Amino acid sequence: MNVVVVGAGIAGLSCARELAQHGVQARVLERGRVVGGRLASKRYGDRYADIGAAYLVADDPDFAALAEAWRARGLARPWTDTLAVFPGDPSTGPMRWAAPGGLRSLAADLAEGLDVRLDSEVTAVPDDADAVVLAMPGPQALRLDPPAAVADAARRQVWQPVITAVLAYPERSWADFHGAFVNDHPVLATVCDDGDRRGDRAPVLVAHSTSAVAREHLSDPTAAGPLLAAATGELLGIPAQPEVHVHRWTYAQPAPGGGPYATDGRVWLAGDAFGKPRVQTAWLSGRAVARALLQSSER
Repeated sequence: MNVVVVGAGIAGLSCARELAQHGVQARVLERGRVVGGRLASKRYGDRYADIGAAYLVADDPDFAALAEAWRARGLARPWTDTLAVFPGDPSTGPMRWAAPGGLRSLAADLAEGLDVRLDSEVTAVPDDADAVVLAMPGPQALRLDPPAAVADAARRQVWQPVITAVLAYPERSWADFHGAFVNDHPVLATVCDDGDRRGDRAPVLVAHSTSAVAREHLSDPTAAGPLLAAATGELLGIPAQPEVHVHRWTYAQPAPGGGPYATDGRVWLAGDAFGKPRVQTAWLSGRAVARALLQSSER
């Protein structure tokens, strides 16, 4: 079976990994220079900061087993089950997992040994494969002119943008917290202490904008940096001015959808839009596509 996976985010890598474990080596085509998609970490100075997904939640038994395997190898660690809320009381929920080497290190681990081809721009659904897996947000899949059944599913997806600001301060001057949900704020949606999350106590915060601010600044995301820095400083009482680095996510968070994938039989659409928007959902979606392909090949 000849399978092409377009996109080396967690959904695409999960699909390719599951296929490889059953003897099917898929080609993974990724337009970027690194794997991971929104499981993203970027190097600033002498350390990486997580600029995409803030953490992992692993309440599916199989994904939890993967998280535990990463922990045993020192790649992931339980971070916190409690996040601050501004304004309001702290929110206790499922354990959030972080990665000492940055969350992208987990994607790199999934990609190990796979046929991943970086800097590989795809402009149309490949026609040289028995199956094509589009592991990407629906709006991006539509640019490849997929078949009607997949296109219809892609159009039903609703996505919100986010601008992420990495704020590097001269020193840690804020009261300890892990991360925070910021409610009803004109600029901020969440703030995470990246030094706490990574475990190195670096004086780095990562702020995520509201979708409204992101939409306003999509064409010039750097202009949102000072807004996010000022809002974060006011929220946490930080007088110092940080060094600001900004990253734009045009398709950051999907509305929850049904799942686990869409297909016309040859072309498949997978990702975290097929369920509750989580890293775990993307992993499960990619694996579900792989298992369906393996089952169909046995008939």
